[in-house]
Amino acid sequence: MWIERKALAQEFPAVSGLEARQLCELLASLGFPVDGVTTREGSEVLDVDITANRGDAMSHRGMARELAAKLSQPLANLTPTAATEGQPVIEVHLDSPACPIYSTALLVLGTGETPREVQSFLTALEAAPKRLPAVDASNELLHRYGHPTHAFDADRIHGAVTIRWAREGELLVTLDGVKRTMTSRDLLIADESGPIALAGVMGGDGTKVTEATRRVLLESAWFDPKTVRATARRHNLHTDASHRFGRGADPAMARVARDLLVERLNAWCGAELSGAWTAGAPPAKGATVRLAVSLLERVAGDGLPLPEAAEALRRLGCLVEADGEGIDVIPPTWRHDLACPEDLAEEVLRLRGYEHIPSKLPPLEGPPEPLSPGYLQRQRLARRLAHLGFHQTVTYGFISPEADAAFASPGNQSEGRGLANPLGQEFSIMRGSLLPSLQTVAEQNLRRGSREVRLFELAPTFVSGPRGPSEHLSLGLVWGGVLGGEDYLSPARSVLEADLSGIARDLGWERLPEIRSLGENLFGFELPVSELPLAEDRIIPAFRPFSRFPAVERDLSLLVDLDQPYRVLAETMRSSLPSDVLQELRCVDVFRHKSLPEGRQAWLMRMRFQADRTLVGEEIDGWVAAALVAAESLGASLRA
Repeated sequence: MWIERKALAQEFPAVSGLEARQLCELLASLGFPVDGVTTREGSEVLDVDITANRGDAMSHRGMARELAAKLSQPLANLTPTAATEGQPVIEVHLDSPACPIYSTALLVLGTGETPREVQSFLTALEAAPKRLPAVDASNELLHRYGHPTHAFDADRIHGAVTIRWAREGELLVTLDGVKRTMTSRDLLIADESGPIALAGVMGGDGTKVTEATRRVLLESAWFDPKTVRATARRHNLHTDASHRFGRGADPAMARVARDLLVERLNAWCGAELSGAWTAGAPPAKGATVRLAVSLLERVAGDGLPLPEAAEALRRLGCLVEADGEGIDVIPPTWRHDLACPEDLAEEVLRLRGYEHIPSKLPPLEGPPEPLSPGYLQRQRLARRLAHLGFHQTVTYGFISPEADAAFASPGNQSEGRGLANPLGQEFSIMRGSLLPSLQTVAEQNLRRGSREVRLFELAPTFVSGPRGPSEHLSLGLVWGGVLGGEDYLSPARSVLEADLSGIARDLGWERLPEIRSLGENLFGFELPVSELPLAEDRIIPAFRPFSRFPAVERDLSLLVDLDQPYRVLAETMRSSLPSDVLQELRCVDVFRHKSLPEGRQAWLMRMRFQADRTLVGEEIDGWVAAALVAAESLGASLRA
């Protein structure tokens, strides 16, 4: 973002006494590095990096607030003459909670144009002036104070103005001349004839201010950041206004920005105020955040005086009440990013200066602590999957609402996992599943010519709850492509669901997982790590010394149905036998012949017993009889 030094000094006079290098170093120490300094229109202009969570700093006033807090110097007063509010000249209806306040005024324009110094200011910031006072004043206020406003040609508005959700398929020609088709998720400014602006993003071409405009209707509102971000992305329409509303504008500035706009139009072109009014009210202030002394000292790494911390937060505009154990803080309306105690502690350290954080190693007392079972479990899982030919993958923890809806469990609502200030729509939801990201990576590799893709990820997923999302460690695995085919001894075949079932068994999962088809020859499953065996619970059984006593084998020839699953029969028989003496149970022969009853086949089931003593015939006969009873419960019978 471009910041003009002269305009910055008007908001914070102490800047005038700083050299350019000092100012750049000061901004960098506050977390706003300067990429370069240039000269435009006879004034120095700084190219300042501002992170996405600091929408409040995307203006000269916002940057001045930061410098004033750091240097403990006063800001210039911002006290416009308040417009006397009365009855609405044009009715304004707020039909959506995404716009809680809409402040406006109707003015009759006089003669005059945008002052030369304002045109130079806009040109220095690479915002071409239009030489239309109503338009240039709105743009100047946006860059100077960070609150977007808009001016409509009042004579082109038909009837009442309504802020509402769009109807599916409504059309709006925006100021860039593009006809856009609305969806029901778009927030509109509309009159009785239809849409006249895309709320928080761009005005409509049909009500734009021109040289022929004689009356203007001003708009100074506050729009929900998520709605503005989603609309801007949906229409690929990113503007100065949407960048600021999308990062969270100051709702308390709605009336102030309206009054500043009225003042400028009165001074620049002799505009006469016909009426000013406000619909709705600003959202309620944020909740009180408690910053405990223990947390502050832990984050700082050293003792930090409580009065110093309280004073730093006051300089940032917070309402502060301190006691002996902590500070109760109400963040200012422009700081949407201060939502938890850790945020407040970081702000105190930022203003104090990171160079004051002590640099020392933590004390080492006693022998090293053993590695946690959870860490050992993750390590074992990763190593085992690597041995099986899988590649560990690291993907983003945020996904799009569309990808989330396709994989999240029914009760895991995405609304409880949405980010307040995402980088974009595709990164706006804390993921409820690892499979969408793994599917994307696997498909990219297959498109680029990989014959086979084996990927896994050990990472947290999130579940919505009444107190916010909770974190759960999950294992996601995908396998796709073609196996074999390198030589005539290994014919090629596609990956099957059964291949993934075998992997789950290998990892110690007792039941078959839900295997999802992610595309052609691409499958995946996801397991909660907490339900997999811990590191000390060996998947391969511990070695047991061989018995020196003889083993005994017994066979059962069973008639079973042709569609009888072998695994079910074997597990049922095994469950009826003592596990400490049963060495093996398996089918050693299958016989099918027309001499057998119709629909039946013969399986020869062999049981092998061995113990640390000599087994006697009576107990072995009892075990065989128990196995036969178990088999008969599934419809099997002893073959004559």
